[in-house]
Amino acid sequence: MRKNLLKLVAVLAFTFGLTANVAAQSNYNSAIGLRVGGYENGISLKHFISSDTALEGILGFRRGGFVFTGLYEKQAIAFAEPSLNWFYGAGAHIGGISGDRYYEAYGKDRYYGDSGILLGADGILGLEWQVPDIPIAASLDLHPRLELAKGPFLDMEVALTIRYTF
Repeated sequence: MRKNLLKLVAVLAFTFGLTANVAAQSNYNSAIGLRVGGYENGISLKHFISSDTALEGILGFRRGGFVFTGLYEKQAIAFAEPSLNWFYGAGAHIGGISGDRYYEAYGKDRYYGDSGILLGADGILGLEWQVPDIPIAASLDLHPRLELAKGPFLDMEVALTIRYTF
């Protein structure tokens, strides 16, 4: 599975490299919506500070914890289609997690008894579609996180976000 994920990232990076010279122009200033991912679900708020640069805040909830993530993102038109944009960026997260819970890993039930703070670095690479004629944007992204306070370890999450744009 890791090989397939690495291949996907390589293909996305190569494709982004072919289209990065075209400047993206956002059709909205701000957006708010729901993010559904592999580890966390939550609320996403995105605000453009220029036509190709945005700040995104994600408040994510996972079993036994929460995480706030702040990201600085750049955008570029994808496939010469103005309603499709590649985006990539970096940021950080902070949150908390409680102990005394069970989870399944590698087909076995495991106990997690350690509570504490979550703190680390984040990256993001994705594709956003701004639906023509209605104020909706949908994005699919790959969100790697390096957890430093409870780790070090690397989380890799794929997520779908649907936002109302204004």
